[in-house]
Amino acid sequence: MTIRVIKNKAEYEAACQRIYDLINANQESVLKGSNEADEMEVLSILIEKYEREQYKIKAPDPIEAIKFRMEQMNLRQKDISPLFGGKTRVSEVLNKKRPLSLKMIILLNRYLGIPLESLLADNKSVKLKPNEREVVLNVPSIGEYVNSTLGQDIVAED
Repeated sequence: MTIRVIKNKAEYEAACQRIYDLINANQESVLKGSNEADEMEVLSILIEKYEREQYKIKAPDPIEAIKFRMEQMNLRQKDISPLFGGKTRVSEVLNKKRPLSLKMIILLNRYLGIPLESLLADNKSVKLKPNEREVVLNVPSIGEYVNSTLGQDIVAED
C-alpha cells in the first residue's frame, strides 16, 4: 500500500482496513521496529489527523460539564457554593437562570479542573455590537483567524 495523506472517506476506510489487516495478518503480534509496525504507526497518525479534521468534537454545555464533574467528584451543590458566591447563586447557575461570571469560570477551572473550553462553550451572550464587530473583523490577522478557526458563526452573529 502506498502511504499518502488521507483526503476522503474512501482513503480513510482503506487505511483503517490496512491496519486491521496488519494486526490480523498472523497470530503473533506485530514486532516493534518491523516494517509492519512502522506502517501501522504512520497510518495511525494519518488516521488520527483525518479524524481530528473531519469529526470535530464540540465542547459540552458549560452547565452539563459542571454537573458531570460534580457527579465524578461526588459533590453536592453546597460543596461548591463558595465557587459561585453562595448556595442561592449555585442553584441559579445550575438551573440556567444566571450566567457564569468570569470569576466562577476561573474558580471552576482551578478547583474542579473543568477545562476552560467547556466552561466557555456556546456562550452566545457575549457579543460585539455590529459596528464594533465589523471594525475588528476588518483587521486582516483577526479576520483570517476567525475565518480559519471559528467559521462563520462569529462573522454572521446578530
